[in-house]
Amino acid sequence: MKVTVYNLKREEVGSIELSDEVFGTEVKEQLFYEVVKAQLASRRAGTKATKERSAVAGSSKKLFRQKGTGRARAGSVRAPHRPGGGMAHALEPTDWSYRPPRKVRIGALKSALSLFVKEGRLIVLDSLELTEIKTKALAITLGTLKADKKALVVDTKGNDNLVRSIRNLEMHHFLPPEGVNVYDLLRHDHLIVSKDAAKALEARCLNG
Repeated sequence: MKVTVYNLKREEVGSIELSDEVFGTEVKEQLFYEVVKAQLASRRAGTKATKERSAVAGSSKKLFRQKGTGRARAGSVRAPHRPGGGMAHALEPTDWSYRPPRKVRIGALKSALSLFVKEGRLIVLDSLELTEIKTKALAITLGTLKADKKALVVDTKGNDNLVRSIRNLEMHHFLPPEGVNVYDLLRHDHLIVSKDAAKALEARCLNG
């Protein structure tokens, strides 16, 4: 499939041939659910924890003899029912992360990219090189590109001017091609990629 290529002034400067298998495939929304659920589950800290009776400080000596005192039997000052004792059924750290199969992850990424193309929200630029580090200038450029709401900007890692210009824009984010994921794609209105980044995304999806 052929996609129009623009410059930073949104002027057509050519076109680029992209794979239908990546940017023109069937959009399978059920895959979005599976992958996004896994991504959000992997972000959970899972660090909640409480101490059971073996973990709290205190003597293990039996408090008083078993019979003849008229009191309830007691074996340890660290028992759960005593002040300062351990917790019964204590909470333990939990790892919530899991990874869907590779075909599901790649299929969801292809579907997300195809959705942007289908809805006309993919903007391919000949270059994303900026002459200076200037957040205001980048904001104006995004407005010119008609992507001033929420845009995910993708370019190779070495573009420091772009990275440092976009980091103060709350609604816009930068990712390298290898960091593009379904969750970040779906929470942005536009996807802006350089020609090199588009080819890198294509290669990533085709090579798994």
